[in-house]
Amino acid sequence: MIGGVVTEKGCDMRLKDRVAIVTGAGSGIGRASALLFAREGACVALVDRDEAGLRETRDAIGHIKGEGSVHQGDVGELEFAKTTVEEVVSRSGRLDVLMLAAGWSCGGTVLTTDPADWDAVFRAHVGGTWLWARAAIPQMQRQRNGSIVTVASQLAIAGGKDNSAYIAAKGAIISLTRTMAVDFAGDGIRINAIAPGAIETPMLKRSYARHADSEAVRETSRNRHAMKRFGKPEEVAEAALYLASDASSFTTGSVLPVDGGWLAA
Repeated sequence: MIGGVVTEKGCDMRLKDRVAIVTGAGSGIGRASALLFAREGACVALVDRDEAGLRETRDAIGHIKGEGSVHQGDVGELEFAKTTVEEVVSRSGRLDVLMLAAGWSCGGTVLTTDPADWDAVFRAHVGGTWLWARAAIPQMQRQRNGSIVTVASQLAIAGGKDNSAYIAAKGAIISLTRTMAVDFAGDGIRINAIAPGAIETPMLKRSYARHADSEAVRETSRNRHAMKRFGKPEEVAEAALYLASDASSFTTGSVLPVDGGWLAA
């Protein structure tokens, strides 16, 4: 037993009979979180623009006897967010957890980033946080309960090189998380952010591939963590589960680093 919660050896699951939406569920942190939520008893709506990735995630949930539905589209599109939340609530009657893990990175300084890429990064990260929270919060208000988990980055706190749009967008997510937490605490809604370090995901691999000497950049990044390794999506998913579950019932407006000691080093 951990913190009063019976673990998988016992009969209680931490999200039993809960309904969750996870964006970015086609790969990486979103997929790992969706799988863990399902394993812990949640019915999970899987959201991503990558339909093939979504179906792989849904199949993986099926293998563990969990429940998952596929919703393919652009997280930065208002109508997609609205109709998906409406569909989930219509089918399940409630919405308990919203995890916002969708994202995209283009690299570049403020001088070298193409304006279209800048807009696309903010659309995915900031728009993909704001629009889905906007769609989900009214249902959570009606329930007087709910948890929203956003995904920021350790770079939004520490800064970093040659990734200005991504880092700025992640900083905006932290600010948005905090103000939403204050705005809706009285409605019984908790809103928290995770700030991962470098996590072994497809997006991380693509970011290193942008560099001429990708292995050197990868090694420098790995060694920047106090633990001298990259994180695993499953390790971030455990933090997301904590924030989604009743274990964090007195936690809102927080930013939880899962960064292998990056910020401490």
